[in-house]
Amino acid sequence: MTMPLMRPKRKNPILRTRQMNLPPGSRGRVALGMTAAAAEGRFELQTCKDCGTVQYPPREACHKCLSPRLHWREQTGEGELISTTTLHHSNDLFFRERLPWRLGLVHLDTGPTLMVHLHGEVGDAPARVRVGARLDRAGQAVLIGFPNEGSAHMADDKMLREMTSDPKYRKALVTDGKTPVGQALVRALVKAGADIVWVGHAEPWKKLGGMDDITALPQVTLVPLDLTNGRSVSELAGEIGGKVDIVINNAEVHRTFGIGARRGTDVAKAEMDINYFGLLRLAQEFGPALKGRSADGVTSATAWVNLLSIYALANFPPHGTFSASKAAAYSLAQCLRAEMRPAGIRVVNVFPGPIDDEWNQHMPPPKVTPGALANAIVKALREGLEDVYPGDVAQEWLERWRDNPKVLERELAAGG
Repeated sequence: MTMPLMRPKRKNPILRTRQMNLPPGSRGRVALGMTAAAAEGRFELQTCKDCGTVQYPPREACHKCLSPRLHWREQTGEGELISTTTLHHSNDLFFRERLPWRLGLVHLDTGPTLMVHLHGEVGDAPARVRVGARLDRAGQAVLIGFPNEGSAHMADDKMLREMTSDPKYRKALVTDGKTPVGQALVRALVKAGADIVWVGHAEPWKKLGGMDDITALPQVTLVPLDLTNGRSVSELAGEIGGKVDIVINNAEVHRTFGIGARRGTDVAKAEMDINYFGLLRLAQEFGPALKGRSADGVTSATAWVNLLSIYALANFPPHGTFSASKAAAYSLAQCLRAEMRPAGIRVVNVFPGPIDDEWNQHMPPPKVTPGALANAIVKALREGLEDVYPGDVAQEWLERWRDNPKVLERELAAGG
């Protein structure tokens, strides 16, 4: 049974903050297929289209029939633990700092035998286990053996916490608390055990619905934050940047129409100023602070969440300029992910379908409720995901986009 994580003691400000050492991060192009699946929470292995063999490790051809016709297929992960070992020495700096480290051999029911990291609740061999894929601090897929039945505190396992960004006992910044999504995020983070939740408010003198409810929570502190104002972002970063463990950028401007339905560029500029340049300002000020604290104990800086839109993948003409601003933000978020990865900070991009708010009131259901979106974000943090697509519409669009982006473009231009 995993011992519940205890609230960590306050850090001694005199002690030097540790620097991050990442686990080995080199992977071949073929092996990155497993990483791509793990980034979305799936455990996939190569399966031969000709003979049906499931194989591991990934290869260019089937090891049984030599066919190059391989595709990635999701696995249940059910298997038998056949042996275990515990490392007490390692030349790798990442593992050396975290010894002892337990490993095991698992024979999957589908055929392959895998070397996996073992969750602390997995007993000695032989035993039935479930293998899952997670992203490590280097952003690469690793395999973990879980018990078939775990305790209520499984997420507090020391090894598993290295692979995730669980908000428990961490400090988070939500950049916009005036929206229903922002307020739902605050409540979800508090429920998940966040120690402090700073809530940004561009106009703190305004009394908006729901703000009194969230500010009444003892974990919540309202802070002035205007993403269109570089000085506002800089001042807040100077005040709390060295304390924030998770940044959730949910601030956005969303207006309908495309190019020809309105005159001028004022609305498009407003969308870009928040959706793209706001992210840029935030990343420039808070990014270095997060990177500097990525190895700061069990409650280290760990994640950056961007609320994007499924419209970032393919432009939806009725929301054309908003789609363009989110596409720009998506590209910037990919750059941010590349810059954060050497420090072990996970950048989580969230691509919801239409949210049930005032700017999507004419959209037919299904729509994503603010509460469901907030829960999906917290779940992504707990499971260490990189890309999340909440809602039925987002899942459908993603499938169509992966099948043929050009066909999806034509379908959206014709009305969906």
